[in-house]
Amino acid sequence: MTPRLNVNIDHVATVRQARRAPEPSVAAAAALCEQAGADGITIHLRGDRRHIQDEDIYTLRRVVATYLNLEMAATDEMMRVALDARPDAVTLVAERAEEITTEGGLDVAGNFETVRRAVESLREGGLFVSLFIDPEPRQVESARDAGARQIELCTSAYADATLGARAVHDGGRERAAAELSRLRESAALAAQYGLVVAAGHGLTYRNVAAVAAIPEVAEFNIGHNIIARALLTGLPDAVREMRERIREARG
Repeated sequence: MTPRLNVNIDHVATVRQARRAPEPSVAAAAALCEQAGADGITIHLRGDRRHIQDEDIYTLRRVVATYLNLEMAATDEMMRVALDARPDAVTLVAERAEEITTEGGLDVAGNFETVRRAVESLREGGLFVSLFIDPEPRQVESARDAGARQIELCTSAYADATLGARAVHDGGRERAAAELSRLRESAALAAQYGLVVAAGHGLTYRNVAAVAAIPEVAEFNIGHNIIARALLTGLPDAVREMRERIREARG
């Protein structure tokens, strides 16, 4: 079965917020992604509101016809928004105010009680909960113990090893192979525990195939590279091309 593709449209909002203008519309972007075959839409509501705004969540909840995945930190403020807006899924992520983008997975093992309480509250509110974690057995096990229904494996270390000159210098190929091994092992372990397995962060048209070939991966959340391609080719074509790369890898 071909993994689902959720398109992260945060950077459509980034362009809009650069001018504090009405356009580009995240609702229109979501509709174009769905029309092009996206299986869902992902957004990240950050504490500093650098791109997605609170009102975007409610707008998208009304217009998204497929699947709305809300990424957020496990804070009281975000919990209130999620329980009120009621997306189809909530993905808890690590977040630092100073970071350019999410720098790694949520340390579930090191913050177990905080994460467990957040998962419990969201599940009691009827929401599907995923945890964005590094591909480490300890984190997979902690995600299971915390009550998550899904994990999203952070692919940033793998993706970084495949970018540009890094792919051929500084042991890039060896690092990419090692990271792929970690992703495969963590995906297999999660599946054994009955967790749905997703993957994302830093994936591109050039490097997604190897991750898409992992049989346990059921979902991708990909944003920046699709939006970057869309600036040159248009959003529908960019979404269709990524879906095709994933489909071809799974055979």
